[in-house]
Amino acid sequence: MSTALVLADKNSLEVARENEMAQLVQSAARYASQSKAASTLHVYEIHWRDFTGWCGHRGLCPLPADPKTVALYITDQADQGKKVATISARLAAISKTHSAAGYQSPASLRHAVVGEVMTGIKRAKGVKQTTKDAAITNIVLKMLSHTPDTLLGLRDRALLLIGFAGAFRRSELVALDLADIKEVPEGLAVTIRRSKTDQEGAGRLVGIPYCSTLESCPVQSLRAWLDASNISSGALFPSINRHGRIGERMTAQSVALVVKRYAGAAGLKVELFAGHSLRAGLATSAAINGVSERSIMQQTGHRSAAMVRRYIRDGALFRENAAAKVGL
Repeated sequence: MSTALVLADKNSLEVARENEMAQLVQSAARYASQSKAASTLHVYEIHWRDFTGWCGHRGLCPLPADPKTVALYITDQADQGKKVATISARLAAISKTHSAAGYQSPASLRHAVVGEVMTGIKRAKGVKQTTKDAAITNIVLKMLSHTPDTLLGLRDRALLLIGFAGAFRRSELVALDLADIKEVPEGLAVTIRRSKTDQEGAGRLVGIPYCSTLESCPVQSLRAWLDASNISSGALFPSINRHGRIGERMTAQSVALVVKRYAGAAGLKVELFAGHSLRAGLATSAAINGVSERSIMQQTGHRSAAMVRRYIRDGALFRENAAAKVGL
């Protein structure tokens, strides 16, 4: 074989290896981009855009940024009245973007200048977050009393009851397909294919039992909705227009609007309720009735007990109140 042919073969092999490596790099980047939920990446993008805009107006370099720049940025955010949770989220976005670009994070609280400023912001503003009210059992029953006897009303009734009984996140609720629901002798076995704490899609089963009262039974309400809608596949909870026509899958924001609509109809303050109110309501109601932490976590799918314990504390606020037991 001639020297020219040998060199040509070597060059072809090197090109093939380079192409293979390039494809692997692209695949690695694609998988890395999927390590976070799309909604999380979108939030990071919004916060990063805010930081780069702030730096641009002041002639500062956003990537790689200096920790002093980050400290000045969060100081300005605090002076503008931004909440501690928002500032923390923006620090996380700055940190993730730098890590993805191969730089050390300038937003780490281990940097003295950033850590001290953030500690001061937390002390000045406090770290308690404003949360929506939990739609506990009696509140859900009030909401249900205002669902009309229409196709929309049947869907909303089933949505409220399934969302409450399953303690579902609103994203989980609207992602449900008819194929995810299986009737069993005890009620419903619902498959959650993917959730906020299960980005790998391992899935989990949630049991929703029959209830003693027909009007508030999630199983019967879902059956009534399916019978009326004639849905045979696809989204369990689709949108319905003003003409009563069934459309595409509901959005997560639509769940919040449904909860707010019936909260208002029940005479409650609309601004205190949102889509998360159903999930929080089941956890709090269960705690009020002495359900164990383990059982609550099994229903809600929480991996950490910290949030569930907050619901338990809220539920026990008056059930185990010391002042109520001293004979006043």
